[in-house]
Amino acid sequence: MNNRVLVIGAGKSGINAAKLLMSKGYAVTLFDGNPQTDKSAIRKILGDAEILLGDIGEDDIKTFDMAVISPGVPLDNPLVVKINNLNVKIIGEIELGYMYEKGTVVAITGTNGKTTTTTLVGDILKKWKSNTIVAGNIGLPYTDEVVKSENDSISVIEVSSFQLETIDTFHAHVAAILNITPDHLDRHKTMEAYAEAKFNVTKNQTEDDFVVMNYDDDRLREFSKKCKAHVIWFGRLNKPKTGYYYRDRVISRIYEDREEKLLNVDDINLIGDHNYENVMAALAIAEAAGVPSGTAIEVTKAFKAVEHRIEKVDIINGVVYYNDSKGTNTDASVKAIKAMSRPTLLIAGGYDKNSTYDDFIDSFDGKIKELVLIGATAEKIKACALKHGFTNIKTADSLEEAVSICKSDSEEGDAVLLSPACASWDMFKSYEERGRLFKKAVRG
Repeated sequence: MNNRVLVIGAGKSGINAAKLLMSKGYAVTLFDGNPQTDKSAIRKILGDAEILLGDIGEDDIKTFDMAVISPGVPLDNPLVVKINNLNVKIIGEIELGYMYEKGTVVAITGTNGKTTTTTLVGDILKKWKSNTIVAGNIGLPYTDEVVKSENDSISVIEVSSFQLETIDTFHAHVAAILNITPDHLDRHKTMEAYAEAKFNVTKNQTEDDFVVMNYDDDRLREFSKKCKAHVIWFGRLNKPKTGYYYRDRVISRIYEDREEKLLNVDDINLIGDHNYENVMAALAIAEAAGVPSGTAIEVTKAFKAVEHRIEKVDIINGVVYYNDSKGTNTDASVKAIKAMSRPTLLIAGGYDKNSTYDDFIDSFDGKIKELVLIGATAEKIKACALKHGFTNIKTADSLEEAVSICKSDSEEGDAVLLSPACASWDMFKSYEERGRLFKKAVRG
């Protein structure tokens, strides 16, 4: 057993990893590169754990048996490189959680749709098996929830590319890759590296396992040739020989010799083609986990949109306000724009992840009547919009000012959509904070 463990990163993931390790008898040192980190707030959770801030030397690093890095710490971080060069074992928070997993794992990844799909799958599985755990990138650290696992429980985990970079033994009985579109290129550098991180979710699967994938994604169709697990497809644009398919507002289960209609999307509470893909993925995951089809469909019909994902906030003077703060990349925001059925005033902009915005602007397609920009990418998006001939653009210094502009410029029958196409870290702690502040401004 490794006795001394260095946990890098004093955010939610790092603190929960440290808490789990301490409960298992490890001597833990929590390190954060920010010398201004509030030690007193950490001590309220971790008690007398050793906390180091700012810097750590090689001699100290050599005293550790293992290092656990938080998802927000990249593998090319100089400290991580130094630890690796000193031959100290490095694992991530998801791998740490899996060390204490007693049950079966369902792991869901993809550029977009992870949270909605994970939440829906969690609801379906809880209806079928009450000791289901839902955790991961959804906002509930796996290291905190895994202690509740039992021999017959199922852990439904939303996993990001950052988390999947550092898995070793992590093994999902059912994995899902919903889609792969450009995101986080500031960290992964290339689409190939980003895709490989996503593919890692299948790394330890065998022919006794399942992987659910999007038949409309060329990368995934190519990757499927390497998968050991049994593949279950879902498709909206292309019809798989077997799997799930959406056509004419109906989701069907396709078998090689027959087609079974399962669900009319007019009977569910989610809107937009991207959500119909999420529903197909959830039904496929539930099938692979052994849930009866009737149970999965019953829960799906009652399911409501998750917070911050095309979430209807209010109707004020005939204008509908939608919070899509979870639209943290261009592909997610394109999906939100396509889901709008009214002339729309769009609030966008935020932290720059080295994204391009041509496809985002092209998706406006007569739906977006005004673009209100905030954050670090405001000028970059504005320049792209002007290049594409879209000129009705305003900028705001704050989210509250952007909401005020939209209130003044909208008229009955319009929609106001916050879908930033960018991460939140330039102005907010998280997309959740951004979304809640948007809702507060709207309701104010």
